[in-house]
Amino acid sequence: MKAVIETIRELVEIPSPTGFTAHALTYVENRFKAEGITYKKLEKGALLATLPGQSSRIRLLTAHVDTLGAMVKEILPTGRLTLSQLGGYAWTAIEGENCLVHKMDGQTISGTILFHHSSVHTSRVTNTEERNATNIEVRLDIRSTTAEETRVAGIEVGDIVTFDPRFVHTETGFVKSRHLDDKASVALLLELIKEWKNETLPHTTQILISNYEEVGFGGNAGFSEDVAEYIAVDMGALGEGQHSDEYTVSICAKDSSGPYDLALRHQFTRLAQSYSIPYKVDIYPYYGSDASAAVSAGHDVRHGLLGPGIESSHSYERTHEASLQATYDLLNVFVKEKMNDENTL
Repeated sequence: MKAVIETIRELVEIPSPTGFTAHALTYVENRFKAEGITYKKLEKGALLATLPGQSSRIRLLTAHVDTLGAMVKEILPTGRLTLSQLGGYAWTAIEGENCLVHKMDGQTISGTILFHHSSVHTSRVTNTEERNATNIEVRLDIRSTTAEETRVAGIEVGDIVTFDPRFVHTETGFVKSRHLDDKASVALLLELIKEWKNETLPHTTQILISNYEEVGFGGNAGFSEDVAEYIAVDMGALGEGQHSDEYTVSICAKDSSGPYDLALRHQFTRLAQSYSIPYKVDIYPYYGSDASAAVSAGHDVRHGLLGPGIESSHSYERTHEASLQATYDLLNVFVKEKMNDENTL
């Protein structure tokens, strides 16, 4: 877990909201090179690594490196900025967060995301007004009180805005950070690949690191027609009415796109039981994955979804070493098992 958690830290500290993932993908690419892994770059920028196996039927695992973020929507007469979201989240989830505005020249300007009436000493609506796209603003750390001054500083509409991850690893085993969705899963795959590259796997196994998942189409293209199983490694969503927790691997039965492959899900469950891996089966009502995107795009694959349990998803997230370990262990035994060709149960 020490290596996994260090990789998570390194990844979350690389800004990579959807559409701005080049640096994070370079990090992954360098990790593939260091391990001698065969890979190719796809046209959308994603990376597809291949580990040879005894069978040419391909088992594909995916995790996404893109995260939540924003773009500059408008430069206000005050010199502040309004935002357009990249990915889906509540405006309250980013209120008070430090951020960076990434200018076209590659330089950044820091700022803070605030409600327009942020001071309780000057406004009666601070505690009552709904936060939305019109009243959440970026207060820039430059001397600017006009739109012109902000533009002179090099900021324009369409510039990327990224959020401070605030990574913390506690003595009690918790990992707190923005962007654990889905960089925790990317880290798990990068560490697992070190072991798998020296194994004789039953099936050729591909690792797809996608970069447009948060907007719904990250992992739906660029892989072989020989892929039979498509497994998204992505967070388990915790909340009221949910079964998942921060201490087990979460196996998804169904999300907003519909049910995942039943035989695959049962295979995950049986493996977890056989190897005493703590797990929970859950349904995510407002969720989609790269695997569901691939099926929606028309790919004839059996699709599954599992991952660590993430508390406060799409906000300041948290998981535990136990959940990361359980996910690592289940992925490890699954990849070393032959495909279950059962289509009906």
